[in-house]
Amino acid sequence: MGLPREEIQALLERYPTPPVVATVGSHSALDVADGAVTEGLVSLVLAEAGRESTYSRYFLTVRGAGGDRVRGCVDEVWVLPHFSDLASPASQERLRTRGALLVPNRALSSYVPLGTIENDLLVPIVGSRSMLRIEERTERENYYTLLESAGIPTPPVVSGPDAIDGLSIVKLPHASRRLERGFFTAANPTEYHTKVKHLVDRGIVARDDLARARIERYVVGPVFNFNFFFSPLVPRAEGLELLGVDERRESNLDGLVRLPAAQQLELPEADRIPVYTVVGHGTLTVRESILDEVFRLGERFVEASRSRYPPGILGPFCLQTCIDAAGHPVVFDVAARIGGGTNVHLGLGHPYGNALWRGPMSTGRRIALEIRRASSEGRLAEVIT
Repeated sequence: MGLPREEIQALLERYPTPPVVATVGSHSALDVADGAVTEGLVSLVLAEAGRESTYSRYFLTVRGAGGDRVRGCVDEVWVLPHFSDLASPASQERLRTRGALLVPNRALSSYVPLGTIENDLLVPIVGSRSMLRIEERTERENYYTLLESAGIPTPPVVSGPDAIDGLSIVKLPHASRRLERGFFTAANPTEYHTKVKHLVDRGIVARDDLARARIERYVVGPVFNFNFFFSPLVPRAEGLELLGVDERRESNLDGLVRLPAAQQLELPEADRIPVYTVVGHGTLTVRESILDEVFRLGERFVEASRSRYPPGILGPFCLQTCIDAAGHPVVFDVAARIGGGTNVHLGLGHPYGNALWRGPMSTGRRIALEIRRASSEGRLAEVIT
């Protein structure tokens, strides 16, 4: 059933005003930290030993003689033996004592078991705790079922390898790096089985995962990741915001497509199979005639989430889409929290967020603004779960 929301909200009675903004040191942690300090809040990064120097050295806050920040955006770093240790009773008590609100990213739900987050993590989460599980494609209730209930278009599903009769993509986790993707494409059953052998031999795909993989028809078109924000602090008609759009840089896919076809064919056969590991992001805008449909998809997602996962989506979320040949977005992935590509806008803000808020507004800053406003208005309980 998960932790009662009222039990989490009750923790706020002992919290300082304003609270501290905490996040796991991976993914878009710098965006969260930069947004927090821009809004005058204290930022806290929970880092894993051996991966802490980005936060504890290179982006650590430096203050001048008067106490003002003159460099950096990470005010505090807690180094843990493992990311999962943030859920230990001692770490939870330390977070509560510090007055920390936890901003979830993909690293949180990847390194801390979802059952622990849902049932045992007694720390307020800024966003929708119960919706983090929908990102797991193997769950019976996942983002596909939510999108279907909302009437949001998704790529057609292929029933199995032998039913592949056109370019399709097979979605499953990387064999060893479970946070990463072991995706591959195939146009027919023969190509599927050939690629499976190569990818299993290279340690990219595990055979046990193939039975649970999702196979979809490949939507040919550019990728646009729409970064939204939903606020419960304003009238419903004003709640949904589109902040910005990003795209992925994937290795070795992006390296392959930069090569002329003749050079691609000179590569060993196994190296011609692209690897869809996300290593970075770029920023985009979308043709304005498409925005109406993008907003409709966002509104449908918000309404469906409120119905199926009360109180629904809170704060940032991302609909990852391909734009098809007719100019329609097709949603192939969902992040029910801050997306992975928002660091491209930290400091400068998102194009659409800037236009809406009349100044630099990144996702991290928008989260901090929501926290600050909710705290000052005595409504912090409305933005956490």
